[in-house]
Amino acid sequence: MESIEQQAEGENPRVERRPRVRRNVTASIAQDICCHRYPAGLPLPRENDLCEIYGVSRTVVRESLKILESKGLVRGKPRIGTTVCDKDEWNILDADVLEWMGPHIEDSDLLGCILEARRIIEPAAAEYAAARATAQEIADLDSAWRQMRDSASDPESFTDADIMFHSVLLTASHNQVFRRLSSAIHAAVKYALHASNVAVKDRKDAVAAHGELVEALRMRDRKRARECANRMLDLAVRDLAAVKKAASRTKS
Repeated sequence: MESIEQQAEGENPRVERRPRVRRNVTASIAQDICCHRYPAGLPLPRENDLCEIYGVSRTVVRESLKILESKGLVRGKPRIGTTVCDKDEWNILDADVLEWMGPHIEDSDLLGCILEARRIIEPAAAEYAAARATAQEIADLDSAWRQMRDSASDPESFTDADIMFHSVLLTASHNQVFRRLSSAIHAAVKYALHASNVAVKDRKDAVAAHGELVEALRMRDRKRARECANRMLDLAVRDLAAVKKAASRTKS
């Protein structure tokens, strides 16, 4: 009896057996979409073919497609099947989507877009925090900064502390919209900070800039707080260039 691959040969060249060791079928399909194995605007292989390709049941495939549709990667239509959506429709602030995009994230300049958003939000948040932050919030920022300082040689721990710092900063602005934005872009900022912290070996400048911002908040100096935030973002521009350089070396 012919296998599905043999039956589909010449009819659907995209049908190709995928390794069964890839346990997370949702992630496997998503990563194949992100690397353009399944191009935008075209249908995914038929359900039965997906079962054969990924070595799972129809129930598993259907559940995976539901998850991918909820995150904007695909769209299912009766009598048409499941079509891959354009990247503009993906929920790029979703932690899973960011992970699935992985090495292909530079194709959409997402890190640059995140930096542009931070350029607008963080200096204003720092200025407001200088006037509104509670003593406890400033203490929390100082604690996050100290963790950054003490883990400068460990990119994973440094990133965790860095994320905490920026999260507390937006909260300390006591602006409800900024606080909501903090939750919305948390995954994207986490990904961007991690990419930067891994690419850059010397984190002394970042530690110093964050420490200066804490001091500006203690002194309730709104102008200096905004300047410190902008200096931090200038360093982020430098770090983004290092990320792109590292990515280009990997591709070549």
